[in-house]
Amino acid sequence: MKSLEKMIKELPPDLRQEVEDFVEFLLNKRKKKKRKPSFRWMGALSHLKEKYTSVDLQHEVIKWWLEDELDRHQHNP
Repeated sequence: MKSLEKMIKELPPDLRQEVEDFVEFLLNKRKKKKRKPSFRWMGALSHLKEKYTSVDLQHEVIKWWLEDELDRHQHNP
């Protein structure tokens, strides 16, 4: 089996550029995954804790998600 480097050298210049672009995409994708999550959103719904339980909020989120999906499918059949 040929090495990756040899196979790339056999490609025409336009396809070599595509390979380079794809490799850059993969490297950038990996870099983005390493970021630590930010928790700036914590406490954003604290004003609703007297009105809703966590289960109520989960149900609302599912309902919103389903409505959004249904709307998206109606506009893009």
